[in-house]
Amino acid sequence: MLEYKAEWYGKNIRFIGRFEPSSKMCSHCGYIFKELRLKDRSWTCACCGTHHERDLNAAKNIKAIGLRNEPSTVNVSQDERPRVWVVKPTNRFS
Repeated sequence: MLEYKAEWYGKNIRFIGRFEPSSKMCSHCGYIFKELRLKDRSWTCACCGTHHERDLNAAKNIKAIGLRNEPSTVNVSQDERPRVWVVKPTNRFS
């Protein structure tokens, strides 16, 4: 269904790995805060000092990871598909 809608609207789907450290990785310098727990909603990077809100930081990292990897949308079976994805808009109106 997602692939159909993306094709209909001229969008690209890029899948990322299910276990990428999107919440634990600093979106500014790349430091991974391994001690981050699920109940921690914000944290400060020990390396660069940037303060992160967990969900916003994860969204930035998911976008960055999705844009640096090659898409895996062709002939991927339902069982092999990762659970996290990034939808990248195409320049349809420019």
